[in-house]
Amino acid sequence: MDLREGKEKTEGNRIPWDEYWMNIVSDVALRSTCLRRQIGALVVKNNVIVSTGYNGAPRGFTHCLETGCRRDKLNIPSGERHEECVGVHAEQNALLQAGRDAGGATLYVNAFPCKICAKLIINAGVKRVMMTGEYSDTEGLEYLRRAGIECVHL
Repeated sequence: MDLREGKEKTEGNRIPWDEYWMNIVSDVALRSTCLRRQIGALVVKNNVIVSTGYNGAPRGFTHCLETGCRRDKLNIPSGERHEECVGVHAEQNALLQAGRDAGGATLYVNAFPCKICAKLIINAGVKRVMMTGEYSDTEGLEYLRRAGIECVHL
C-alpha cells in the first residue's frame, strides 16, 4: 500500500508523521530479495530514524533471487514453518541494526509481524507498532497486544 497515492500537497499542509514513516517503509521494502513478499521495516524514536530493515538472505548468503525460494519448492504456505526459509525478516534486521536504541521506539512495517518477530519486538522494548498490509498468521499481533504494545493498522 502506497500512502502517497491521491495525496495533494498544499502550502502549509504536511503529511502526518506516521504516514511519512510508512512511505519510507515502502521504499525500504524495494531492497527486499524475497521472491514471495517485499517487506520493509523502520525503527523510529523521537521522530528520528534509528534503523531500517528489509527481508532477505543473511549476510554472505546467496539471495533467493538467484537460488529460488526454498519454501515455494517445498509447497509451504505463507505463515507456516518459518525455519525452512533462509531469509531474515525485515523487523529482525531493523531491530538488529537498532540495538538498544529500539527501547521506547515505534516500529513501522508493511505487514503484520509474525510471532517470531513479535517476540523480538517485545524484548527490544518497542512501545508501538504501526502497520499497513497483512499477513496470514495473526498470532504475532496477539503477542504484541498481550505485552501491552500499541498496534495500529493504517
